[in-house]
Amino acid sequence: MNKRLKLYLAIIIPLIVWVMPTGLIPIEDLTIVEHRVIAIFILAALFWIFEPVPIYATSIMIMVLLLVTVSNQSFIFFQTGVEESAFGTLIQYQDIMGTFASPIIMLFLGGFFLAMAATKYRLDLNLANVLLRPFGNNPKYVLIGIMGITALFSMFMSNTATTAMMLALLVPVLGLFKLNDRGKIAFGLAVPFAANIGGIGTIIGTPPNAISVRYLTGEYAIGFGQWMAFALPFVIIMMAFLWFILLRLYPIETETIDLKIGGKFLKNWKAIVVYCTFAVTIGLWLLDFLHGMNAYIVALIPVAVFSLTTIINKDDLRNISWDVLWLVAGGLALGLALERTGLAESIVSSIPFGNFAPMLIVAFACIITIIMSNFISNTATANLLLPIMVALGTSLPGLYEIGGLRYIVLTVTFACSLGMAMPISTPPNALAFGSGFFKTIDMLKMGIIIGAVGLTFAYVYLYILADIIDVL
Repeated sequence: MNKRLKLYLAIIIPLIVWVMPTGLIPIEDLTIVEHRVIAIFILAALFWIFEPVPIYATSIMIMVLLLVTVSNQSFIFFQTGVEESAFGTLIQYQDIMGTFASPIIMLFLGGFFLAMAATKYRLDLNLANVLLRPFGNNPKYVLIGIMGITALFSMFMSNTATTAMMLALLVPVLGLFKLNDRGKIAFGLAVPFAANIGGIGTIIGTPPNAISVRYLTGEYAIGFGQWMAFALPFVIIMMAFLWFILLRLYPIETETIDLKIGGKFLKNWKAIVVYCTFAVTIGLWLLDFLHGMNAYIVALIPVAVFSLTTIINKDDLRNISWDVLWLVAGGLALGLALERTGLAESIVSSIPFGNFAPMLIVAFACIITIIMSNFISNTATANLLLPIMVALGTSLPGLYEIGGLRYIVLTVTFACSLGMAMPISTPPNALAFGSGFFKTIDMLKMGIIIGAVGLTFAYVYLYILADIIDVL
């Protein structure tokens, strides 16, 4: 399907939904405003799937459409009939615009500042050098080291940046392998898969994690340290399984490799400020239960410190991944619309979920999630599905017996990060595939195995933890 046809379909299908009579949509008591949000939702889904324009541009388009059509300051034509009960509830325009500066956006901004400073002052390369030394020259153990460092960095840095850095380190190393050694495939696949899995370990590790925290409020709220307490064991176990299956499918014939990484820790005052700020920020994130500041507030500390000291200057600001921030903001705005208009709740109430066992509902939701995240951005998948999962988790009494809202949101969130079977599934996958270390079939095979095992493990693991996460 060519790009022009995708664009036509992505526009025409939502337009058909927009103009069709409300009665033809199988949702009981659907309001006009909810009808418009459905059309915008379908438009967002198709644009995120087909990508006729950059996905961040889709997010901006969503926000503008919501402001123009369903906000309390929308175009006057779209406010006609506002007094009628069938019209529905308009959304405060400040709330839609506020998603650009939501706490989630600030959390990511802090993470970006940390990542930029770490790269600028070679903290990432030097840490890799130090942490890989204990693994020696045995390729099997070096593989563990590469995976561990990749996962560790991806918990606090962009998965894409982490993958790019680790692939750059691998290029000269893989040149030391025997010509037909399939172990090179294991190393090539290990980096993107470790980055994807490692991102599950912290709230800022990947956008779906931060988006899910947005919906886990009140009694369901999860702090930074609390998240790591249950996510880190999951990451470690999945990393061990990844290492095992890589060595089984792609045995390493080369006996020794010499992994050399140049560079020393800088000792000027700015570098020391980076080291200290990095340590303090992570410490505050982990110990939020002691000092009372949440992860969002702590995230602004490196932003302030690095700006005041010019460690991050105006030229560096141009390199921030603004597209990721806009993508997340658009998803939050879409979720806000689904929630505030009551559409998410209406969708859930219109589907006879009561006829199915709660565990079956969660399993079905996770399967849909991992399939979608293999073909579209995991952030887009989270943006589309989490608002519906929240409505589902709060409306079905049976789900409370298996952890309620928190269980279904966390399993779906983990599923978003486990979709990694295709080169297009995640940016780390695309980067690694471009390196030429392996073929598409290798990634597909590993992605299916890791996705199936990881999803099954998350489904059981989070169910077991559902009642004890509160005390972690």
